[in-house]
Amino acid sequence: MTKNTGIKIRQLRAIGHKLKPVVTISQAGLTDGVSLELDRALRDHELIKVKIPSKSSGSRKEIIDEICKASSAKIVQELGNILLLMRRTENPNPKLSNLIRII
Repeated sequence: MTKNTGIKIRQLRAIGHKLKPVVTISQAGLTDGVSLELDRALRDHELIKVKIPSKSSGSRKEIIDEICKASSAKIVQELGNILLLMRRTENPNPKLSNLIRII
């Protein structure tokens, strides 16, 4: 990891610290409706928190991999049952994007 990458991750975590989870994954897992909401939230905000179930039938790693694959997002931070995800968009909305602050 380069110094520049470490600084960007710290900036993303600092912004993410103040955010509330906008998507909650239930025990049912990543349903079609949740997947659509996850996509909408990432398109609008670019950096979001997702709450995953603390106890589930599948392994935690499988759930996280499924979320990232379905949303094409990258994990910035994983803390307890909260994920901080990021996916940049082509034309971010300056009123909604959480990343506009660090560009």
